Amino acid sequence: MDSETLGKKIGISEELIKKSYTLSLENQVSNELFHVDKSSSDAVFIVFPGSWTVKEWFSGDQAFGETKINSKDWSKKAFPSMRSIGNDDVAIVNQAFLERFELVLKDSKDSKDSKFLEEVTLAMNGNKPIIFTGHSSGGAVAVLATIWFLEKYSKSNTGTAKCVTFGSPLVGDYIVSHALKREKWSKYFIHFVMRYDIVPRILLAPLSSIQQELEHVLHYFTANGHHYPLESIAPDFYTNVMRNTSALASHAACKLMGNTNLLLETLTNFTKLSPYRPFGTYIFCTGNGKLVHLDNPEAVLQLLFFSCQLSHENEMEATARSCINAHLDYKTELLGRSLEENVVYVDRLEELPLASDGSALDDLGLSTRGRLCLRAAGELEKQKQRNRQQIDRKKAEMEEGMKGLEEYKTFNAQKVGYYDAFKKQNEKRDFDANVRRLVLAGIWDEIIEMLKRYDLPDEFEGDDSWINLGTEFRRLVEPLDIANYYRHAKNEDTGAYMTKGRPRRYRYPQRWLEKKEGRERDTCGESCFWAEVEELLKLASNGGKVDEARAKELQEGVAKWIKDGVAGKDVLLGDSTFLKLWEELGRLKLQQECIGALMTNFTQLSIS
Repeated sequence: MDSETLGKKIGISEELIKKSYTLSLENQVSNELFHVDKSSSDAVFIVFPGSWTVKEWFSGDQAFGETKINSKDWSKKAFPSMRSIGNDDVAIVNQAFLERFELVLKDSKDSKDSKFLEEVTLAMNGNKPIIFTGHSSGGAVAVLATIWFLEKYSKSNTGTAKCVTFGSPLVGDYIVSHALKREKWSKYFIHFVMRYDIVPRILLAPLSSIQQELEHVLHYFTANGHHYPLESIAPDFYTNVMRNTSALASHAACKLMGNTNLLLETLTNFTKLSPYRPFGTYIFCTGNGKLVHLDNPEAVLQLLFFSCQLSHENEMEATARSCINAHLDYKTELLGRSLEENVVYVDRLEELPLASDGSALDDLGLSTRGRLCLRAAGELEKQKQRNRQQIDRKKAEMEEGMKGLEEYKTFNAQKVGYYDAFKKQNEKRDFDANVRRLVLAGIWDEIIEMLKRYDLPDEFEGDDSWINLGTEFRRLVEPLDIANYYRHAKNEDTGAYMTKGRPRRYRYPQRWLEKKEGRERDTCGESCFWAEVEELLKLASNGGKVDEARAKELQEGVAKWIKDGVAGKDVLLGDSTFLKLWEELGRLKLQQECIGALMTNFTQLSIS
């Protein structure tokens, strides 16, 4: 743990943090969807008020009010990065907060763009950073606004943004955390949380367990804590929220520590746990002038549980009241003192002392068990890094194998062609190429298995070096896999390669490239077009009906890939499988001029 000023660690000054809170406090109860403040010369603040009815926290028919972030057309377009790329798991977010942001995004008066978009554009044109901020559920909407901003503008380099929240409930699941890290956006999210504030834990409980009490608690917040009989609802509300927090934290801790307890897994099949998880940077306020900085989401989840525990049973009523009142106590903690002192940055979790060490973690009430869980969270990240180093060391072997296949491809470029030579397997060099194919396939299968389990760092699928290597591997090796598949007539037993036989080791890198280049799904098919050639050839040769649009799409794609240099001109050699299909398409009057022109040029070059 290193002591350091907060501003340097999170990239935002104390003045702007305090300004964010002051504005959030002033606007926490408002009829406006958002408020814009331009009084600072350093930033434009877009402030989101809280929402104070149960239906504005839980909507839809799911236990925790969750929905997939792409559940609507507008949100699918607004949040394209909020998914895991290879596994294609879509992020889950709170439906009520997503609907609230939809209102913000679409709110307009007699203009093409929404008022929100107009304000964002003005701020960017003025070269001012934007701080999206809010207290309570206003912070949750600020989170979605910031993700929207980063999706829309992060590549333009014409502006920057920060999200600063105070006592915000959780917004999304682990896929949101995964995607933000992959995109290198986690650093833009700063969450301040009072030790005992119950609100960041509320969505860890299903609505059915807290609905009645939640309505009263939200009313209490809007009354700013005045003249409300808190004692009658606080103990039950605290108990139900923390019971569910305990179940989730315990399940997560078992996974962190590698516990394979079958009973635990069986119980989770019958007891639905909250999907929500922390992401970004959390600043825990101890309540006595100290701040604890954490950016490990697994550790934050554990701390949300362990920092809000009872020391003795007779503390129940007092602690329950504190957990609700703490949501209104940020002013004292943030405005009444300097934020540049007494900040502890917990960066080496796996080395955390198990005994009390006099640090701010003691002020959060962190027990030995809690410290073990935080250690495990740190060790998990270390293990992911070690896994990354393990596969990085195999890069040289992969590059050597691909170099051998490139030489094999060049040798066959003017003969029978790369694809057809491998399919026929007439010479020893074809056998050697197959050995290289199998070795490379084994390495990539190992990588894909790690990705399926999320055993690699979240940043891996956004790493340009691996995207490029995966693209090279896919374009070079997948045609050989397809040739092997149809050589052994696996399509007869299993089905078409693309629907039944295509390995994940090619699907994942293709999705990486499509994501990087902003393309639609399944548009980078240059490595697998041979499978479509085989299927259409089989159909045409057996007298089946060949779909005209399908044949046209294939021919146009092949022509483009040859022109772009990602497919070799050996595709057009006289004895190739593609030329056999071309002849069949000629008989069916389905040939496209784009291929005819390429063939004329190729023939002229060959003769010359």
